[in-house]
Amino acid sequence: MKPIIGRKIAPTVPSVTTVCIDDNSAGQRVDNFLMRHFKGVPKTHIYRMIRSGEVRINKGRIAADTRLAPGDLLRLPPVRVPEQALAPPTMRHVPARDFVVVFEDDGLLVIDKPATVAVHGGSGVSFGVIEQLRMARPTAKFLELVHRLDRDTSGLLLIAKKRSALTHLQHQFRERQTHKTYLVMVAGQWPAKLKVLDKPLHKYVLGENEAQTGERRVRVVARDDPNGMASVTLVKVRASSKDVSLLEVTLKTGRTHQIRVHLASEGYPILGDDKYGNFELNKALAHASTSLKRMFLHAWQLQFNHPISGERLVLMADLPPELLHFSQHYLLPDSASVIHNKFTAS
Repeated sequence: MKPIIGRKIAPTVPSVTTVCIDDNSAGQRVDNFLMRHFKGVPKTHIYRMIRSGEVRINKGRIAADTRLAPGDLLRLPPVRVPEQALAPPTMRHVPARDFVVVFEDDGLLVIDKPATVAVHGGSGVSFGVIEQLRMARPTAKFLELVHRLDRDTSGLLLIAKKRSALTHLQHQFRERQTHKTYLVMVAGQWPAKLKVLDKPLHKYVLGENEAQTGERRVRVVARDDPNGMASVTLVKVRASSKDVSLLEVTLKTGRTHQIRVHLASEGYPILGDDKYGNFELNKALAHASTSLKRMFLHAWQLQFNHPISGERLVLMADLPPELLHFSQHYLLPDSASVIHNKFTAS
């Protein structure tokens, strides 16, 4: 008999297995747990297994939204898993990388993310911070992003080391119990009276009426627009000269590209912003003697309640050297006292 030529048959998990749910997995929906466990298996197949009763908890049938509890015995049927998903991490060409640690304990990790590094793989990026951290910490049982930062934004990034910490922190973000403050530089003098920006925002795909690119963008819409999402940004002038203003910007909501779009809508786009910025000015700054080759947006301060102790934490990340140097050059001498590598909260 001639061999069948075509797609490789993915290997099969050999038999029914039983997993005892630990604290790191507790609290998850069973469908989300299965998607992580059977990486690469289509969602339709996972939901079919649940509906048919092949997946069970403590020998009982379940629904897709059933929450796992510590000590649950989860029955997993044999499943065909794509070969790529079974390949060891070293075969995926993800380089291990450590990042500057601002805070760490048993429950969470806060790093200072550099600009140009994505927080996770996807959308044309093969890997990001979380994948590199997992490679650098092979013994870590659990590492998950609590929130996101744009690829070109530097600063504080919060990562959970326990499932319970992740759910607790995500709840704080949803309920707006956290405070995120950024340092931003724009061209010109920011109007002293302009302190609260609350224009609704709408996220869309670039090229809706043209060739689709798949790139997400955000725009301001009218207050009565049903597609608009309520968005509130607080602005305070930290320092200024006749040419630039350094702003302390606090998010009251967490919309995609919120700071970038709100500032640009007022005629003050962030310096170096390649999506909503002043492109001619950005080009000139990139070639100036004191150049700026990235967006001046830095996640400077993060406040939240510790998920285990309940203690209120206030963490800060210094301005990166390239932004610090640029600030010192463009701000007036009498403003230099607030431009140093150890900002203090006001």
